Amino acid sequence: MPELPEVETVRRGLHHLVSGYRIVQANDLHPRAVKSESLAPLSSLQGARITGTGRRGKFLWITLDRPLVLVAHLGMSGQFLIAQKDRPAAKHIRAHFALKKSLRKLDLVFNDQRTFGWLSVEEMSDGVPTSASHIARDPFDPDFDFQATVAKLAKRNVRIKSALLNQEIMSGVGNIYADEALWRAQVHPESVTSEMSAKKIAAVIESATQVMAEAIAQGGTSFDDLYIDVNGESGFFDQSLAAYGQEDEPCPRCGTLIKRIVISARSSHFCPRCQRKKK
Repeated sequence: MPELPEVETVRRGLHHLVSGYRIVQANDLHPRAVKSESLAPLSSLQGARITGTGRRGKFLWITLDRPLVLVAHLGMSGQFLIAQKDRPAAKHIRAHFALKKSLRKLDLVFNDQRTFGWLSVEEMSDGVPTSASHIARDPFDPDFDFQATVAKLAKRNVRIKSALLNQEIMSGVGNIYADEALWRAQVHPESVTSEMSAKKIAAVIESATQVMAEAIAQGGTSFDDLYIDVNGESGFFDQSLAAYGQEDEPCPRCGTLIKRIVISARSSHFCPRCQRKKK
């Protein structure tokens, strides 16, 4: 599933390419393309001008010159793509937007092979769409409260890997960047947050922020063509991964083979030497 760096890469691409365009036509082309709670069909956006974009955690949205916004969650394989003549047409188009600015025209599509992603027309509440109101701020949010997040994690009696995946504590981190953050902070994924020092929890958050910033700079992580940016390009942070997906590969720090365990039905990769579990 795309995590914060991938969603942010898509948001930046949309912001650069479609801001200022007017939606000439909008159509959903699949029964699951639009979330059932959407306030209106996509066709209601016809005539709206795109004024910008926003994101919180893994949610992104397109702002308009009207009170409503177009929200998107990419799910497992959702993609926003600008149709280009020199590229093959997308094969799993779930929604289509015809855009125009002056004499320029663009075709924007929402492509989703596995159909777990969705679009929704929503109102804003406290700076975020309704569907994202329960999502905590992420480390790149100007109003992210670092110390309060450390305190929240310290009060929990859960494994740190599970806590990092909880989008209501700190958003944006998924399986990939949780493993990478814990490797950088040298913390075992099964460490219990209530038994960790505030300093160590802070190191994990700092590591998560750092690794996600580096991933954004490289266009995110692509293992296959399920994640690509709006121009159809893959990210290449997968070449920099130290732990995630590296089972039986040598740890870049000490050479010990990376191990994989399962925590809450999710794979977790770590170095058994660098990330020792305290007894």
